[in-house]
Amino acid sequence: MNLRKKLRKERLAERDQLDAAQRRNKSEQIQALLLEQPVVVKAKHLFLYVHFRSEVESVALIAHCLTKGKTVSVPVTLREESRLLAVQITEPATQLQPGCFGILEPTDEQIARATIDPTGIDAVLVPGSVFDPLGGRLGYGGGYYDRFLTQDAPQARRIGLAYALQMVEQVPMEAHDQYMDMIITEQQAYACKKLREEVCDAQNRCVQG
Repeated sequence: MNLRKKLRKERLAERDQLDAAQRRNKSEQIQALLLEQPVVVKAKHLFLYVHFRSEVESVALIAHCLTKGKTVSVPVTLREESRLLAVQITEPATQLQPGCFGILEPTDEQIARATIDPTGIDAVLVPGSVFDPLGGRLGYGGGYYDRFLTQDAPQARRIGLAYALQMVEQVPMEAHDQYMDMIITEQQAYACKKLREEVCDAQNRCVQG
């Protein structure tokens, strides 16, 4: 088993050990910290995942963003095309149903009438299995979010949501893997893009003497 698969397996197993109350409590802390971030406060259109299994919970976050008047879109997984669609929702209780992999997705009716142009998205909230402070991320192996971020919504800020237990010192990134601009855990907000720039500056200074 290579290091990427090993890390993914270990962190997901640890995440799955959280009970419902722990997930709810940590997710509430993550939501509170996320909503303090200027990029989220200013964002008019957010693309949010609908949580599945032991992921950081997002349903309450979706509801909160809608009450604040923000445009909210969520993913639809197109397995044959290996990509995501962005579909706007306004009433999660009636506009979502189990879809690909059993994850809640917009209904066929909602897809037909509310698929949106992802170039208007201000920020994408990204799930995953493993993250690091510089914004490195391992997803679940399908590459759906990596492709969405590069091909469909390259302008959007990338914000990973994770429990602190999912953080490691360094994710073994590959060429197709996309870095996050920010990661929010229940313990802190990581300004990943700024940290990467600082590391680059330090390395340049070292190289230049």
